[in-house]
Amino acid sequence: MNQDDDLFLKAYLEDRQGIVEEALQRYLPENDIPAEIYEAVRYSVFNGGKRIRPILCLAAAEAVGGDLVPAIPVACALELIHAYSLIHDDLPAMDNDDFRRGKPTCHKVFGEGMAILAGDALLTEAFSLLSRAEKVMFSAERRLAVIQEIAHAAGIGGMVGGQALDVLSEKTGADEKTLEEIHRRKTGALIVAAVRSGALIFNPGKDKIQALTEYGMHVGQAFQIADDILNVEGDSGLMGKQTGSDAARNKITYPSLLGIQTAKEKLAGHVEVARASLAGFDERAMPLVVIARYVMERKS
Repeated sequence: MNQDDDLFLKAYLEDRQGIVEEALQRYLPENDIPAEIYEAVRYSVFNGGKRIRPILCLAAAEAVGGDLVPAIPVACALELIHAYSLIHDDLPAMDNDDFRRGKPTCHKVFGEGMAILAGDALLTEAFSLLSRAEKVMFSAERRLAVIQEIAHAAGIGGMVGGQALDVLSEKTGADEKTLEEIHRRKTGALIVAAVRSGALIFNPGKDKIQALTEYGMHVGQAFQIADDILNVEGDSGLMGKQTGSDAARNKITYPSLLGIQTAKEKLAGHVEVARASLAGFDERAMPLVVIARYVMERKS
């Protein structure tokens, strides 16, 4: 990115992260639940995440000419789902990671049972938030469309199915087509849902939704390829977790399957297509354009 884009992105991300953080604090108030599950939930939500998925939701809402305020609870619900997925991904039965963003993973602090319950709680709370008319201030028809969009992305057709394919591939191996399908579901589905749901609130034309869908699909693939590359040559101090874990588990990744240089070329190709898909938008889509480049150049 050039210096102007870098400064714009830094200011934009900081502002939108602040909006999301403040809203998450409001949406996760303390109540009569047992203290330990409450602590496990908050530990996992407020652990230094970049909030890329909720920010993409807000940016898509802006790109179609919408207001931020109605999109904020949708953005927060997406982050709750993302936090749940990370808790479960880190479990010994899945990726078996001890650290996340420089801190011990949820199951290392609270135990496996409480971590599973914290993930379950976050997934359920996300849909509770989306269904509450007093929180989600747009029509019931639009609310249902958003709920269906996000539920599909989180379920067996999306994240859950992708995680299942990922687990199975560790035993059977995977070719490039299978790897793309894993990433399309496990990582890409929620990113696509983020940009689509941000736009769906305001019921834009089909051409806008299709363009944002294409953008989300390629950003999702780019995000996962970048993660795979960072696991090979990233700075563990910046990433907050150990590098080389994919190779240690014999996990199939783009670098292991195609080599690091080809993986980088594929990453750049996805970013180029994502940015090109926004050609029909005006300057209000600039945050989406710059975020696509950030996905490729990020260090953590």
